[in-house]
Amino acid sequence: MVNLLIDNKKAILDAFYHLHENPEISWEEVNTTAYVKELLERQGCRVRTFSDSTGVIGEIGEGKPVVAVRADIDALWQEVDGEFRANHSCGHDAHMAMVLGAVYSLTSFENRPKGTIRFIFQPAEEKGNGALHLVDKGVVDDVDYLFGVHLRPIQEMSIGKASPVIVHGAARTLVGKIIGEDLHGARPHLGANAIEVGASLVNMIQSIHLDSMTPYTAKMTSFHAGGSSHNIIPGNATFSIDMRAQANETMELLVDKIQKQIQLLQELYQVKIEVEETANVAAAVVNEEATEIMRHAIQAILGPDNVERPLVTTGGDDFHFFTIKRPHLKATMLGLGCNLAPGLHHPKMEFDHNALFDGTEILVKAVLLALEK
Repeated sequence: MVNLLIDNKKAILDAFYHLHENPEISWEEVNTTAYVKELLERQGCRVRTFSDSTGVIGEIGEGKPVVAVRADIDALWQEVDGEFRANHSCGHDAHMAMVLGAVYSLTSFENRPKGTIRFIFQPAEEKGNGALHLVDKGVVDDVDYLFGVHLRPIQEMSIGKASPVIVHGAARTLVGKIIGEDLHGARPHLGANAIEVGASLVNMIQSIHLDSMTPYTAKMTSFHAGGSSHNIIPGNATFSIDMRAQANETMELLVDKIQKQIQLLQELYQVKIEVEETANVAAAVVNEEATEIMRHAIQAILGPDNVERPLVTTGGDDFHFFTIKRPHLKATMLGLGCNLAPGLHHPKMEFDHNALFDGTEILVKAVLLALEK
């Protein structure tokens, strides 16, 4: 077992509380990047930042293999106590704290095996394009093993347990506009009611039927039309559609059917509907070798009875773009039990902070096992 010093535990908690209290949304993680950069430099890491975006890379050691650990750094934008603000309700503050904990441990670890260790603090996971940005920057081109981590809700596992792989599903978001003209409330026959167009789209989405052996969902998650004058029929509206599928092929079919439905609605109601894809997260590609390394790491830290089965979830994470775009990568994401409740993305999400130490130790052990390979 990798032993964490008391000072490291305090440093992990200090980092977590700072990051939790200073959340920043996707592509705006400027202060977060600066904070992490300072901590990496203080530990003697070689540091890389980007002139055109947030995010920071730390590195220690040299030569092969190259083993990387990734943390996502952005917060969600959501309503908390009646106010919309940035909020770390997905656990990215915890992910950063654990990877920083790995930095503290590995930089001081005696007799560390030969090789390079890279710490990736990635922006914009919630937008689904942060990993792709770092792929374009060449951040993982020479990486052999890549490990990620994500807190899991109490409904999936309790503290003291962990899964060596999270089999995420694909996720996409479409944001659209219905473009027409407002009408007098007494003359609905002169045009199209954007609310009725939206209602038809909701019903059509619910009528989609794909192979039931592969889980999938599609649903409208926002719709805005009309103003304070209640005798005007709105001709314009905005909406968003969230789509999930456990396989990338199923997601392609789902998107295609929704796009065709939108085309039919334009003809039926004689309105223009513009749609833009604002998020696209791929389903997981599982690597058995990386998963086995993580399984051994969990066994070493938590014991064999606390290794959970592969965790299949319809949630998404852009972590999997690393392996899709760079197939040579051997990657997996640790699913960490932490008594998280009420749930991920809930504005009042809480978890047992002792799990930060479990996650740190498991990540450190996984890195050491990969280096030894």
